[in-house]
Amino acid sequence: MKISRVASAMYFRNFVFGVEDGLVSTVGLLSGIAIAGVARETIILTGIVLILVEGFSMAIGSFLSESSEEDYRAQAEVAHTKAVTSAVVMFFSYSAAGFVPLAPYLVFSGTQAFATSVVCSLVALFALGSFGGRVSHTGLVRGAVRMTIIGGLAVVLGVLVGSMFT
Repeated sequence: MKISRVASAMYFRNFVFGVEDGLVSTVGLLSGIAIAGVARETIILTGIVLILVEGFSMAIGSFLSESSEEDYRAQAEVAHTKAVTSAVVMFFSYSAAGFVPLAPYLVFSGTQAFATSVVCSLVALFALGSFGGRVSHTGLVRGAVRMTIIGGLAVVLGVLVGSMFT
């Protein structure tokens, strides 16, 4: 079965969006929670709940937006195979990426977990940006730097908000 260029672009968009959001949302939230000094178990539980609920939410959002677009284009009911596939791509890319910032909290505690989580997330964002730049032919460095800066801003925001409540 050959996948059309439009479908490939849709899956690629959902993959990049899912990985980016899984990394940025999770590292931002965990950074804010960790800086507030809560227990390691609470950080881990918060991370798992976030990853699974947001992964599902992102998948449902992807499905609904893609199927709405398919309906609009066809002006009738159509098979939603691409929308379902997009939702699956979104769920798994978000969920898998979300465990990158969470994993250090499963192994380490305190500042070591926090620092490792942030570094691993920024490295993963850099790699994702490079990959996206390569696939889209917009430049590895440009994509990598842009993605890393955006992720870094989420960490800063999470730390600022978490610091307000310590």
